[in-house]
Formats: sequence, C-alpha cells, structure tokens
Amino acid sequence: MSNLTPSPEFGLIIVGDEILSGKRQDKHLPKVIELLTVRGLTLEFADYVGDNPQRLTQTLQRAFAHHGVVFCCGGIGATPDDHTRQSAAAALGVALVLHPEAEQLIRERTRDVALEQGLPYEPMREDNLHRLNMGRFPAGADIIPNPYNKIPGFTCRGPAGTVHFVPGFPVMAWPMIDWVLSTFYAGMARPGERMEKSVIVMGSMEATLTPLMEAIEAEFAGIKVFSLPSVDHPEYGRHIELGVKGPVPMVEKAFGQLVAGLHVFGAKLGPELVR
Repeated sequence: MSNLTPSPEFGLIIVGDEILSGKRQDKHLPKVIELLTVRGLTLEFADYVGDNPQRLTQTLQRAFAHHGVVFCCGGIGATPDDHTRQSAAAALGVALVLHPEAEQLIRERTRDVALEQGLPYEPMREDNLHRLNMGRFPAGADIIPNPYNKIPGFTCRGPAGTVHFVPGFPVMAWPMIDWVLSTFYAGMARPGERMEKSVIVMGSMEATLTPLMEAIEAEFAGIKVFSLPSVDHPEYGRHIELGVKGPVPMVEKAFGQLVAGLHVFGAKLGPELVR
C-alpha cells in the first residue's frame, strides 16, 4: 500500500508587462517544470498576464476556483506597477492587511541595509514605512520565507485551490518555490515512478495514426499518448515523435502495444527515446 498523497494539478501564473512586451524573457516556466519533474510531478498549465489589475484578478479567481496548486511569480512589490497583492485580495473578496511576521521581517531587512551602509536605522522614515506595504497580504495569508533578502512571499487558499505568490526575480522565486514543494508537497513526490517513452515514426500522417493513439489511451487508464510532428528536422526529415507517458510499469506495456500497432500499419520506425 502506497503512502503517497494524491498529487493535485500544478499550474503557473507569470505576471509582468515586461514579459509580454519582450523586454525580458521568461525563465520561470522551464525552472518550475524542472522543480516539479525531479519530484515526479508535472505542470498542467501556465498563464501569462500583464500588469492589468482587472485581468490579473480574473486570472487569480480562476486559480482559486481550480482544485489544484498554482505558483504566481511577479508583481508582489510596492511600486505603482505591482498589482498582484491587491488583485489576490480582490479575487478572494478580502482586505489587504499587514501580516505581523512579514512586518517584522521587512523591518529586519531595512535595519540590515542601514547597518550595511553605515547609516542609522530610522523605522518611521517615510521610505521605510512604505516598504511595509510589501507585507500587506490578503487577510488569512501565510508567509513564504525569502532566503535572499527576507522580504516574504505569501500563500492564499481559495474555495478550491491554493496559490503561492513569490517575487518575479528568479534568485528569490526559485528557492521559495522549492521550499514550498519540499515543505507542503513532499508526500506527493514520485521521483522515478513516471516516465515518457517515444519512437520516431518516419513519413506517416497523424490522422492515420489517431485511431491507434485513441485505442492506447482507452485501454491504459492513466496513460497519455502524445504526437509531436515535424516537417523539416535536419536528421529525420518529415516525421512524428509518437509516445506515451505515465507510471513506469504501465508505460512499458502501453509503449509495447503502441509499437506493435505501428508495425501493423507498416510504419517505418526510427530510434526510441526515453525521458
């Protein structure tokens, strides 16, 4: 009998006009996929949203209504173009409140910076008071520790789903996401229990192979069949990478049946790939 906790669907929201305008390239998507993959988990969806409060609120409403776990990267600062904290509160229909532990951590950070610069720490100075806005989270939120500069992220639980909010800076966001996965979802990890196996199919058409793909999925519950066509590959030319992914024992059986079916079609097969 397995002691593993059933895995929820994981999603990702990436916030920022700079991503959609092309000023910066997103690095979060491949890293989150990596952090999940080493635990045998998968990313089911990703949304990109600009710094638009209404659209961001709508995106977060969907996330909180979704039975799963979502990571949201970016927009949790306290400048005029940061709307994530406010939109999260609006999506949940709650107020923004200064989290007491976040306040303590932010005050510690401003004191540390003053000491590093050889300046007196002035907690009531206007800019230091403004920094406390970074600790104003939706009521009921829990903090996510930030090992880089102490300014925390936060977690909110909605009617169905949970969203973990982290900064947009990879140097902060990635260890924070790793901490969340290790702290709250360790029991769901399945390293080495899932795999993906595929074969290069030369010259065939997807439409011809669709009935075989449907038959494999119908027979093997929990298996996903995928088809990745290419028309100009430098080595294989026009081909399809056809494969299955899921629990290891089932993948082996499903892949064997997939290859047998391809032989029935008379398909010309290239190398097999395992991930």
